Amino acid sequence: MTRMGEYRTGFTRIKLTLAYVGTAFSGWQIQGDGPHRPRTVQGELEAALTRLTGLPMRVHGAGRTDAGVHADMQAAHFDVPAKLARINWPLALRGLLPDDLVILGAEEVPPDFHARFSAAGKIYAYAFSLDSVPLPPRWGPFVWRVGPLDLRLMDEAAAALLGEHDFAAFQNSGHSAGNTVRRLDELVRLPLCPSPEPPDFPPGRYWFWRFTGNGFLKQMVRNLMGFLVEAGRGRLRPADAAALFAAGKRKDSPFPTAPAHGLTLIRVLY
Repeated sequence: MTRMGEYRTGFTRIKLTLAYVGTAFSGWQIQGDGPHRPRTVQGELEAALTRLTGLPMRVHGAGRTDAGVHADMQAAHFDVPAKLARINWPLALRGLLPDDLVILGAEEVPPDFHARFSAAGKIYAYAFSLDSVPLPPRWGPFVWRVGPLDLRLMDEAAAALLGEHDFAAFQNSGHSAGNTVRRLDELVRLPLCPSPEPPDFPPGRYWFWRFTGNGFLKQMVRNLMGFLVEAGRGRLRPADAAALFAAGKRKDSPFPTAPAHGLTLIRVLY
């Protein structure tokens, strides 16, 4: 087994594009050993690839999504003996993966490609509802019901977060990166797609924030969303963002971490 996706002679590197509903997963990364370890995306993928190839497989993802977080176009890579490289991976894995995990595409990539370290950025979306009443069941696992908010105040707060900053105050514990400076290129509020049945989807009540940046710290998007919601409730001001950047301490930040289920990794940028 190689470390950190190091390339092996005689092998071909395959990049996968995959999607999953995170509700029943304990995140991306394998946790622990043995038959009773938590169910993870990486674990399901590696088990399916091992069964398909008859070889022990290691898959490297572009990011370690948290338990409950979804993905529309996550990226990952693995190495396979060159003689197996022409397998139709999406088709071959279809019957080996659970219904909440699907391979959208596969391609050969250069040996120096790495799903995580070659990424130039990521796009996330966080969906929320201004209603406090129950959502239609099909939306419940994907939308945070936050109740009434002042969207104008949220927009002003979002503008204060854009650009390159030290986002240490928006990083939860458990992240090992020493450099906490990141660049947030886009933060825009957009309506969720309306339902064909107006009573299910009142206009102006369902939204999502789209976050585009060159990298994100542990639970950074969920913390940014927590800041925006507190701004929308009038409890924080847009100007408070500058003080948080300067302080650089999550434990002193006066906002919650938004629930995982509203967050989706939309795309990894290369």
